[in-house]
Amino acid sequence: MQRFLIMCRSLTYAQRAASALERAGITAGLSRAPQSLSVNGCAYCVYVRAERLSPALKVLERAGAPHGKLYRCEPDGRYTEVGA
Repeated sequence: MQRFLIMCRSLTYAQRAASALERAGITAGLSRAPQSLSVNGCAYCVYVRAERLSPALKVLERAGAPHGKLYRCEPDGRYTEVGA
C-alpha cells in the first residue's frame, strides 16, 4: 500500500488536518514526522493512501488547513518529495 505524508508545522495543525480529513470520509493517520524530514525536529505529519491524496489536498484547502511539503513513502523506507 503506497502512502503519502503531508507535513504540518505543529501538532495542532496536524490534528486539525486529520480531523478535517476524517470528517470528509478520508482515513488519515497522524504521527511525528520522520527525523530525516523535520528540519527543526518538531514537525508532525498526516499520512493518507496514495489514491486519496488528491481528494485529501482539496479537503485541506477548503478547510483552510495549512500544510507543508508532500512526501511519497518508498518501499525501501525512503521518502521522496513530490509536488502538489
